[in-house]
Amino acid sequence: MSEVRLRFPPSPTGYLHIGGARTAIFNWLYARKHGGKLILRIEDTDAERSTKESIEGILEGLEWLGIDWDEGPYFQSEFAGEHVEVASRLLEEGRAYRCFCTKEELEQRRKAALEAKRDIKYDGTCRDLTPQQVQKRLDAGMPYVIRFKVHREEGGRVGYDDRVIGRIEKGVEEIEDFVIVRSNGRPLYLLCNVVDDIRDRITHVIRGQDHLTNTIRQVLLYEALGSPVPVFAHMPLTLDQKKRKISKRTHGEVVAVQFYKEHGFLPWALVNFLVLLGWHTSDDREIFSRDELIEAFSLEGISKANSVFNYNPGDQKFITDPKALSINAHYLRSMPIEELAPYVEEQLRSEGIWDQEYGKGRREWFFETVDLIRSRFHTLRDFVTAGRAYFDDRFEFDPKALKKNILKHPDLAEWLPELGEKMVGLDRWDLETTEEVVRAFAEELDVKAGIIINGIRTAVTGQLKGPGLFDCLVAIGRQRVVQRLKRVPELYSGQ
Repeated sequence: MSEVRLRFPPSPTGYLHIGGARTAIFNWLYARKHGGKLILRIEDTDAERSTKESIEGILEGLEWLGIDWDEGPYFQSEFAGEHVEVASRLLEEGRAYRCFCTKEELEQRRKAALEAKRDIKYDGTCRDLTPQQVQKRLDAGMPYVIRFKVHREEGGRVGYDDRVIGRIEKGVEEIEDFVIVRSNGRPLYLLCNVVDDIRDRITHVIRGQDHLTNTIRQVLLYEALGSPVPVFAHMPLTLDQKKRKISKRTHGEVVAVQFYKEHGFLPWALVNFLVLLGWHTSDDREIFSRDELIEAFSLEGISKANSVFNYNPGDQKFITDPKALSINAHYLRSMPIEELAPYVEEQLRSEGIWDQEYGKGRREWFFETVDLIRSRFHTLRDFVTAGRAYFDDRFEFDPKALKKNILKHPDLAEWLPELGEKMVGLDRWDLETTEEVVRAFAEELDVKAGIIINGIRTAVTGQLKGPGLFDCLVAIGRQRVVQRLKRVPELYSGQ
């Protein structure tokens, strides 16, 4: 069996879209499972829209996701001469022809066909021009495009076996003579893509179903160029709940890989989520390690039906698809603390609250604290929002927590600073001792312990809920706890 070779060919005309990332992931998984190669090819022939920033964004996005490639990045523009040469070869071999029809003429024929309820495909006006007629038009300086000449034998059919959809065929009479070179001399995507795949020895093409309209025509090009047709597998599209294709215009930044990096997603968690958009195992398993996913992946698991990205623009509760958040939370809770810690460090650094001691003398404390607070978090950003009080004195109070646990009980303005004074004199600072002093203090005041405990939690962490209170106190440390309890009266000012 020949080497399995796949490619990911993004156009650098914007950010790395999660749909494009999903395509890259599927190709990467198949290559890795079958010991093959993944080629990265930047399709940058649209000079007006392609940008250096987009190229860098694509590369950075793939690297962040952990999607590595074996060859490239190649740039399609570097092979422009080869694309032109192939078009010229097709002309010389009679597989293509020059079409001198103007846009106006084509539009008039299209309207006439519509009115007559006929097929609106190109009618072949220039298909059988004699060499003399062609030369006369060239001498007159008439502009032209180059069209591929579809063979017209009676009953002829063109088709291929799609590994997702099944057999796809068309009668040759249904296929128009399509344009492969524009009037400005630039070959179209249809031709460039095939030429590049032949040169890169691509054996499998995994891409979205929005490319289905191209594939039959590309099969004709492969055959005309005497090259084997690769195995095609067209993935389902990803739509929103209103059956709209996900896009930046409709859904905003949430469809960009960069959004997830900036909002505290773990790279592999996003990969795990994206691969589930249109793929599944027979047992509907959803969580996979890198090796497990490579082992489990197959083209047979790709769904024919479109996948759904459950996000509504402007959603106040979820910043993205709830399943993406759930999967990310799973990894935050379960991954080895040694692997999670560097990501948390990066978040703390970005907020300017990283202490060098967390990586040196207080490394064990840092690991234990991250392990303590991660169970309720959904993204890495939670470590510098809901979890900020463990690392910094400048933290915000949850309005609901402040109202329920502090402001509702005015006596806490006196009680909690008094409790702080008692804590200063404790012999030890551990779970047992802190719990003893708090419960004894509540009993002394003859108030429910819950009022004191909840008040302490909000005063010390700013939150309504969290890990066990006494675990929190030990982690945050005596000095900070006492200082925060003594500041409680300030919370009532202006109320």
